[in-house]
Amino acid sequence: MSKRRVGLWLIGAGGGVASTTALGLAALARGLTTGVGVLTSTPPFCELDLDEPPAFVLGGHDIRKMSFLEAVQEMHEQANVFDERLIAACTDDLKAWSANIRTGVVYQPGAAIASLADRPDVKPATTPRAAIDQIQKDLRAFREAHTLDQILVANVASTEPPFATGDEQLTLEALLPALERAHPAALPTSSLYAFAAIDAGFAYVNATPSVGATLPAIEQLARTRGVPHAGQDLKTGETLLKSVLAPLFARRNLKVLSWVGHNILGNRDGLVLNDPHNKASKVKSKDALLGELLGYKPQSIVSIEYVESLNDWKTAWDHIHFEGFLGTRMSLQFTWQGCDSVLAAPLLIDLTRLTLLAQRRKESGSLAYLASFFKSPLGVKEHDLGRQFDMLLQHVQADA
Repeated sequence: MSKRRVGLWLIGAGGGVASTTALGLAALARGLTTGVGVLTSTPPFCELDLDEPPAFVLGGHDIRKMSFLEAVQEMHEQANVFDERLIAACTDDLKAWSANIRTGVVYQPGAAIASLADRPDVKPATTPRAAIDQIQKDLRAFREAHTLDQILVANVASTEPPFATGDEQLTLEALLPALERAHPAALPTSSLYAFAAIDAGFAYVNATPSVGATLPAIEQLARTRGVPHAGQDLKTGETLLKSVLAPLFARRNLKVLSWVGHNILGNRDGLVLNDPHNKASKVKSKDALLGELLGYKPQSIVSIEYVESLNDWKTAWDHIHFEGFLGTRMSLQFTWQGCDSVLAAPLLIDLTRLTLLAQRRKESGSLAYLASFFKSPLGVKEHDLGRQFDMLLQHVQADA
């Protein structure tokens, strides 16, 4: 695989997850860090024919004037992460990849996301088709400029508000005419990127709660084009623990009466989620799995609050009230604190490597066996982390 060249195109390239991924791949390629946190560096995954870090070339879209290097330096200064020597050793890679960042494409963006745009050449597309054409133009230019064998497009941009679907999103036949009109209900921006990538034959991963490739018409497109995709919303913190702890209560026949989760975070993701419309998408994603895991829906509250001083750090405090033997009521509390981008970046590296391999193996459509990486996994209702991981292992071992 050393002679292969593969592209990772990041939507939201100037953000924390994208820049941490860039630094991580550069550090791994240079042998400056270990694979801690990267699942695909462990058996049996490391025995697969996966692309190694030196094979990667990065690029992306963003509506802000921010390079990979600038974003990494900003995180170092404001969130107190990354070693200065590591940044210095990877500076050449970050600068070279930053030259591949292009102005983001937007179509009728919400107010919270539109407020982030500071590139003078950000102009909303006139139609969904115009946005798709521009995205594909940039992706093809990236492939040709770097002689890439494959490209994966990953959405690591800020969370969009919920999107109301209709008949136009149910089939590809119904969707295609709507793309030609200045139609606010055709597709949200995240789905325009997903459509553009998949239609052009490029694998796609949605790391966010935004709609992306979740629509039936785009799933149909992926099957038609023979392109794999995965999503949605990376499972990195509080929800990761829920997917482990909720099965514990179910398997001990302990009745969960209520589950309250209070989340505080900074960074631009937190700023965007401060808008109640955008926050609704994230809350829905974080709260959806309890009923599936327990077999019933206890009272649950999920709150997300923006605390600017935290920068890229997030904290979750959860209170679980449950009933045990003889009607005795007890509680479990936990606090989870982590650096948001550092938790997410290795998952994105894993997903990129596994999805590119899936494409080479002629898989298409949503990859249900990657469910363990996501809060709202596509193609499967299983939320138990242990069972999800077994699905992944079974798939890997079957193909070994």
